[in-house]
Amino acid sequence: MSLSAREKSKLDDYDAIYRQGQLPVMQAVERRVCGCVYGATSWATRDEADLIAAALGLEPGIRLLEVGAGSGWPALYLAARSGCDVTLTDLQVSGLEIALKRAMRDGLAARSRATIADAAQLPFADASFDVINQSDVLCCLVQKRKALSECRRVIRAGGRMACSLIHVPPGLDADDRARAVETAPDFVEAEAEYPVLFVATRWAVLDRLDLTEAFTQSCRAKLRAEEELRPEIERVVGAEELGRLHARMRRRIAVLERGHLKRELFVLNAVP
Repeated sequence: MSLSAREKSKLDDYDAIYRQGQLPVMQAVERRVCGCVYGATSWATRDEADLIAAALGLEPGIRLLEVGAGSGWPALYLAARSGCDVTLTDLQVSGLEIALKRAMRDGLAARSRATIADAAQLPFADASFDVINQSDVLCCLVQKRKALSECRRVIRAGGRMACSLIHVPPGLDADDRARAVETAPDFVEAEAEYPVLFVATRWAVLDRLDLTEAFTQSCRAKLRAEEELRPEIERVVGAEELGRLHARMRRRIAVLERGHLKRELFVLNAVP
């Protein structure tokens, strides 16, 4: 596994984010935005997690792999809701440590395990899992094609993967595209459109749901909640940093309102 300096810096950022996510004020924001309190770093809401559970057919005995699991949302919720077994993977140790403690508190220790792993180099045998979920992970990876290929390798034939992602739609002029990329997650740009990447890595699209409006509402909700709790949050991240984050969020909302940034959920089937 070889990460660029930019990737390593982003990984360090997440270490702080996971620790901050356990503070009451940050959990209060999370509850308003996502309807959960896990220290979530994806934009998946509780309603979306329920949708994923149904799309993947989760039930007792199903082997779920969560790629980029962070501190356990939505993987642990999915396991608690459905009774499935879950394996959490991420590169950041601190998030997985939080997730495992949560699994113990929720009585999920016997059905949960965690592994430090790069999505582009998964340490599992072929066909180890029945289903996979990744929430706002693929769009944040540099090696998107390789990660998709690895996910296909470790899932059984006919297994399903739920993949939510943020992307810049095609057809924008250079200025609009630059504004969209600036407000999107790091590494958002892909070598090809996602449906093309899916086909190239042996995934068939079963369903494609546009979550952009819900994402826009979540961004607005996060901004409102953090403004209401500004003094407490400033003590956590600092006034200058919070001001920078809010300015960027307002730019993102403007880009979303123009249709220059999208968030979608793909339900994929592993084909031979």
